[in-house]
Amino acid sequence: MPCIQIKTNVEIKAPQEQEIKSQLGHAISLIPGKSEQWLMITLEPGRTIYFQGEKEFPAAFVDVSVYGSSTREAYRALTRAITDILQAELGIQASRIYVKYTECEHWGWNGENF
Repeated sequence: MPCIQIKTNVEIKAPQEQEIKSQLGHAISLIPGKSEQWLMITLEPGRTIYFQGEKEFPAAFVDVSVYGSSTREAYRALTRAITDILQAELGIQASRIYVKYTECEHWGWNGENF
């Protein structure tokens, strides 16, 4: 039950959105036991983001929530993949992307909790 939320100050065109969605769908499998089948993605383009006191340069904040936990190595690999995807598709430099991970013990879906 992973969820990847991306907030960026870059506008995202439909073809870019589809490519980001597709690539994140593959990348989520870097976390053992996670797959695109259960992945939820939210994209919030055109946000105001100040980073290092500036808002004129492309930047992104990515929040990855997972049910359960994983390893430092898996998170490191997913961070690299997310960074590569956003740099290739939106032109955001790796040094202007934050990725946050939240491990959740309780996760609800379909009117129930796991």
